[in-house]
Amino acid sequence: MREYFTEMGRRVLGRAATDAELHTVLATDPHLDLSPPGGAFLVARNERGDFLGCAGVRLLDSHTATAELKRMYVRPAGRGLGLGRGLLRAVEETAERLGATRIVCETNSQLIEARTLYSRHGYQETEPYEGHGKADHWFSKDLPAAAPG
Repeated sequence: MREYFTEMGRRVLGRAATDAELHTVLATDPHLDLSPPGGAFLVARNERGDFLGCAGVRLLDSHTATAELKRMYVRPAGRGLGLGRGLLRAVEETAERLGATRIVCETNSQLIEARTLYSRHGYQETEPYEGHGKADHWFSKDLPAAAPG
């Protein structure tokens, strides 16, 4: 997550995040809900076990069938290999297993690759669903109905 937030600082803020900023964001935005039973955190590794990327998914609340994609990141060494597409599909499959019939995500104008990836894979730009700091683009996609139990 430190690497993710470092890159987001560089790309969105236009500068490197300070150690104090990284510490604060990691402490105040832990996303403990990216774990069972209502979420998951997926990690992509190469055949040697090196970290190449990650993505999280969580149900927004127990009253909806909407999941949220969070913290999608592909390391520079993993870019151009289809890893983003693979992570996105794995997140969607996980969201379906959690019972979601819709997935949402947010991003920033500076993250052109993310906006392009979402659009290419059936995500439609939508109205904001939550207010998160630097987000200025919101997407949603209907998922196939989850199979019963």
